[in-house]
Amino acid sequence: MIRIIKIGGKLIENDAVLNGLCDELSACYRDSVLVHGGGSMAGQLSARLGIRTRMIDGRRITDRETLEVAVMAYAGWANKKLVAALQVRNVNACGLSGCDQKVILAHKREVKEIDWGFVGDIDRVDTGVLAGLLHRQVMPVISPITYDGAGQLLNTNADSVAGAVAVAMSRIDDTELIFCFDKPGVLLDVNDADSVIPVLDKEKYDGYLEQGAIHAGMIPKLDNAFKTIKAGVKSVRLTDPCHFDGGTVLR
Repeated sequence: MIRIIKIGGKLIENDAVLNGLCDELSACYRDSVLVHGGGSMAGQLSARLGIRTRMIDGRRITDRETLEVAVMAYAGWANKKLVAALQVRNVNACGLSGCDQKVILAHKREVKEIDWGFVGDIDRVDTGVLAGLLHRQVMPVISPITYDGAGQLLNTNADSVAGAVAVAMSRIDDTELIFCFDKPGVLLDVNDADSVIPVLDKEKYDGYLEQGAIHAGMIPKLDNAFKTIKAGVKSVRLTDPCHFDGGTVLR
């Protein structure tokens, strides 16, 4: 089983969470690909540089200055912080962005109602590169910086990168996609950490939606997760970064 594990940049900044994640990864890294975000780091760097951050519905507008910041924060600081923490634990990790070995090819998002700037939508994932690293017991650590094949770097949503990588790798072997976030799983009550739904299929999910039982902020993530299952991913797990065998499993 191949595991594609996604963690957000905000969690990486928390040293206790980062250490717990890396301890967990040290036990299963031989079959794992780590995908990370870094939006909070990019926001902090933008503020320090005096660059205005523009967001629409929680998504970043990526003009040229913002792209430069995103590359520095995602492919630089966040990526190398993770790789260094893994190497301390004898996990042979290799940091990658989309342009490294042409691992993720994307195109600049078409302008419709909104011009998102240098935001990339994924066209292809080179599974040969990732499978080759796993075969050599090297963990790929992927930042969400992609490229268009003609030299243009692009900023791509990290959840989208993780989903695309999971779908592509599912053509090689059974694949589980793990989303790590700040809750122990999908909760029926956001104020009760013990209200985790252990298993969620599409029929049960639709029922919870009709009842209004799923928190609105979780719905886009769950919708995308079920799409990856439909595309071939065996299961999706939503959990905290220190318990890869807990949380909520989507099937």
